[in-house]
Amino acid sequence: MTKSELVEVLAEESKVTKSLAEQVVNAVFEAMTSSLDRGVGIEIRGFGSFSIRTYEGYEGRNPRTGDQVKVKPKKLPFFKVGKELRDLVNRPPQK
Repeated sequence: MTKSELVEVLAEESKVTKSLAEQVVNAVFEAMTSSLDRGVGIEIRGFGSFSIRTYEGYEGRNPRTGDQVKVKPKKLPFFKVGKELRDLVNRPPQK
């Protein structure tokens, strides 16, 4: 599902304009992005949680040349799925 598809579904389900639905989606994404930027995790019960993981730098190799390359330390967002969503995705197909 793309962001525009999410906006359409939200507009239809909530009986609001696409413009308002887009503002809501943008506000939610901005709040989540801002929270992760500050290092604050996000937990949505039944869906999952977002956090920031810190990775140390290391010596890697360029796959084309085989030369050693220093990989800098970095932070990346990490998503851990919630039990309800995991169970929903793994349920047997309905006939």
